Amino acid sequence: MSPADNVLLIRTDRIGDLVLTSPAVKVIKENIPGCSVSFYLKEYTSSLLADNQQIDNLVISAQIKNLLDFFDEVRRIRKYKFSAAVLFSPSLLNSLLVFFAGIPVRIGTGYRWYSFFFNRRVFEHRKTAEKHELVYNLNLLKPLGIEKPEIDSLYEYSGLSLKAGSTREIRNLLLSSGWDEKKATLCFHPGSGGSAVDLPEEKMKQLISNCADLNCNIILTGSEAETDLCQRLKTNDSIINLSGTATISELLAAISFCDILVANSTGPIHLAAALNKFVVGFYPKIIQCSPERWGPYTEKKTIFMPEIECSNCTRKQCEELNCMNSINIDRVHESIKKLVFQLNMGR
Repeated sequence: MSPADNVLLIRTDRIGDLVLTSPAVKVIKENIPGCSVSFYLKEYTSSLLADNQQIDNLVISAQIKNLLDFFDEVRRIRKYKFSAAVLFSPSLLNSLLVFFAGIPVRIGTGYRWYSFFFNRRVFEHRKTAEKHELVYNLNLLKPLGIEKPEIDSLYEYSGLSLKAGSTREIRNLLLSSGWDEKKATLCFHPGSGGSAVDLPEEKMKQLISNCADLNCNIILTGSEAETDLCQRLKTNDSIINLSGTATISELLAAISFCDILVANSTGPIHLAAALNKFVVGFYPKIIQCSPERWGPYTEKKTIFMPEIECSNCTRKQCEELNCMNSINIDRVHESIKKLVFQLNMGR
């Protein structure tokens, strides 16, 4: 029997983290009939779940600058009368919020120094990367009485929201830029916001240049800070550069028009997996960044890692040895070439 009928899920960090937490909504609804589920998240990621019909409330986190702001937020959360809170993104601030809001069941990891604010603790060390991040997230639901929260498909459980307006705008932009919807579309997202060690720019440029000879559309996506990077990677005029112009809703829409996403370990990889796209990902050998934990949660993936021999890899060692430069771009290109051929044949 579950201890909760009005659950608050807390995820206030980045895009990929939110996507890999979103299946918790459907899992709870399937296992606790009649349960109300709310999501506490940042405004900039909220559009991803804005139209998820299984979420009863989207609660946008406030900007807390002082004690007055903090207790205003406590009072706001208290009004919802949540019976349980699950902290997927544990932080001291979020832990204090649910504690002072008087939420009876407070679920979080058992290994933080502030874990005493949780009265239901799950003891798993994520840094060993023995499981996927999505699995670690779903395991936090066990104190709600959900004993086996495994899922087969992120695509079926993510509940991401494709906005009609954003989809229409991106489609028109693509068409006006020469996009041919009869051909397979290849999307490169070269940045990662520092979440991992990236494929070197020159290697990415070489790969994009090689793929430009394939019978497909190529688009580039990236944040405003990655606009210059994407412009440097635009190796010919047929490549469509969407970097710096897209909101998260528009980024999701852009990926929805693609067949294959090529990227470093970053949030858009998980957006693509949630949209059931093929993913080609580049991952370092750092345990905390490994594809076992952070890879795309889909069968439609190909992962490339450094080919040099190293052990106990750290970010510093990876960068000093230039490990990612050992990835064989010819093998990556061949893998993409086969996928593009299959996709075009199926059209």
